[in-house]
Amino acid sequence: MNRLVIYILTAAVFFTATSELVVAGILNILADQLLVSVAVAGQLITVYSLAFAIGTPIVISLTARMGRKKLLLLAMLFFIIGNAISFLSTSFTMLLTSRIVLGASSGVLLVAAFSTAAKLVPPEKIGSAIGTIILGFSSAMILGVPIGIALTDLFSWQMIFLFLAAGSFAILIAMALMLPDIEGDAPVPFAKQFSVLSHPVILFALLLVLFREFGNSVMFTYLTSFLDMILHQSTSSIGIIMLAFGIAGAVGSRIGGSAVDKWGSVRMMIISMVIHVAALFLLPLAIHSFPLAIALISLWVMSMFIMGPATQTYFIEKVPQSANLIISLNTSVTQIGLAAGAGAGGIAITLNGTVLYNPWVASIALFVAFIAAITSFQKSKRTRTINA
Repeated sequence: MNRLVIYILTAAVFFTATSELVVAGILNILADQLLVSVAVAGQLITVYSLAFAIGTPIVISLTARMGRKKLLLLAMLFFIIGNAISFLSTSFTMLLTSRIVLGASSGVLLVAAFSTAAKLVPPEKIGSAIGTIILGFSSAMILGVPIGIALTDLFSWQMIFLFLAAGSFAILIAMALMLPDIEGDAPVPFAKQFSVLSHPVILFALLLVLFREFGNSVMFTYLTSFLDMILHQSTSSIGIIMLAFGIAGAVGSRIGGSAVDKWGSVRMMIISMVIHVAALFLLPLAIHSFPLAIALISLWVMSMFIMGPATQTYFIEKVPQSANLIISLNTSVTQIGLAAGAGAGGIAITLNGTVLYNPWVASIALFVAFIAAITSFQKSKRTRTINA
């Protein structure tokens, strides 16, 4: 039964991740049909990230005592409402409003899904459970975004959100029928919950997340440009390559979850970070060998998804009594890092006149993340768990 519940949560994350990622794939179409510039249309992504980053920790903190099943059902219900608003949108302002609802509800659902999984399985299986849920993200890259683009080509961009609303409604029913009642976190005063941020173990771990996502975004946001301009691949070839990267991510999340259970979160975080830094540092030096360049990028993508279960498990291990809050802060910092990295990557391209050096910019940020990780690990040796 617990395994089935984990798969239901993974499907829910698939739909929420698709809602986040698909807009980038149809940005030009949205700009044309809503009569705005591409730059203005890009704010649909920014607003989603801000709603995710700001709204999630506030809602999670205020609902800490609420049962996880009730919170998941409410988050999914608001996600369906957000998609309905998107489907009915006739103006840019209306669509922008729907992105706020989608961003906040997706963030809350993700955090509740992680914490629910952690409470459904024994401690030695947390990594595998979280790794399975993270498959929802890689599946959104492999299937969700292509489905969204295909629906836009066949019908209209509104059909994407009808698809998401319909699929999410099915998941809502499955949750209502299959999810057991799971208690929320132990009652902790609002202000005291955030006191965990003053602990250096958590502070440096969040800095790790910030710089890791910053570095990954510097590269990932402009990955198709790198494949086109530097590795000279055609549009059709890039589509196939991106599909392969999505599969590499799916494999990475499965490996990462199982490996965390076997070798521990800290060891897997260190291994993943070393691969992160090394692969991107070597990439600009390998551009004259297409197979080597693709191998390095694949290693980087796989290590990104290996890192996910390890990081989430690390936070849960360190602050078990405020797991929901710390996971929500983690996801918020992730969104901030992604947004900042995308901007920094654009600046790097403008300054250098090429996307060739973005991997080096990314590797520098990832090295800073590695230092933050090592600092957190060293300080965590003094205490097993942190009292909120």
